[in-house]
Amino acid sequence: MLSTCLENVKKNSPLVHNITNYVTVNDVANALLACGGSPIMADEPDDAVEITAICNGLNINIGTLNSRTIESMFKAGKRARELGHTLLLDPVGAGASKLRTETAVNLIKEIQFDVIRGNSSEIKTLVLGSGTTHGVDADKADAVSNENLSFMVDFVKGFAKTSGAIVALTGAIDLVSDAEKCYVIRNGRPEMGRITGTGCQLSGIMTAYAAANPGNKLEAAAAAVILMGVAGEIGFKNLLPGEGNSTYRNRIIDAIYNMTGEALERGAKYEIK
Repeated sequence: MLSTCLENVKKNSPLVHNITNYVTVNDVANALLACGGSPIMADEPDDAVEITAICNGLNINIGTLNSRTIESMFKAGKRARELGHTLLLDPVGAGASKLRTETAVNLIKEIQFDVIRGNSSEIKTLVLGSGTTHGVDADKADAVSNENLSFMVDFVKGFAKTSGAIVALTGAIDLVSDAEKCYVIRNGRPEMGRITGTGCQLSGIMTAYAAANPGNKLEAAAAAVILMGVAGEIGFKNLLPGEGNSTYRNRIIDAIYNMTGEALERGAKYEIK
């Protein structure tokens, strides 16, 4: 299953339109290229609508909002939905400010997303319509743990049902779920949290995986999350003495580029609930 999802991305090279934040835009492009996809970035409203029409998927990331990009997100999102393209929302920092929270909540109200990916605090904010986060990071109190795993699995299944989207709640333990089935994924390294943009990269990759596997989007989304986690493990193992988070970012992208279906299957650590 995982290897098939990976091979479909490499074979089909889905073109992904990213309206994403300017902190990580270059890394998102490189991660998409590394996994076998093709990135394009356009956030001027009229341009964004035209560009999204030629793509296979749209990745909307609210990390650095302004009035122009908000307009682009709604216009491009509605056009992508009309065309039946894969749509992903990354509600970066939802709960940290009124603008971020309202933008994310209204996007979900007006556009049917295929996948919603965020950390535990961001997803909680979307469910409740308000919340608090530590900047763009999850509050520790919201984190998935072995102690609250059963509750959190039910929580993401419930949100998947009400939103109609596959929900990916990512952190130390990742949950990827539709309304019926939840992948509990334990890949990755804590050091990945010291790099800006691993979540943004993952959202771009998830869009490519869902677009390249249209009849199998839940498994494709889980495969993308596992891919990033396994790449994080490989990248950390390949670090040399004296190398830090800047090199680690590059090692992760290199690991994504060199990933095979066999390596992905072998490194995957997950269960289904």
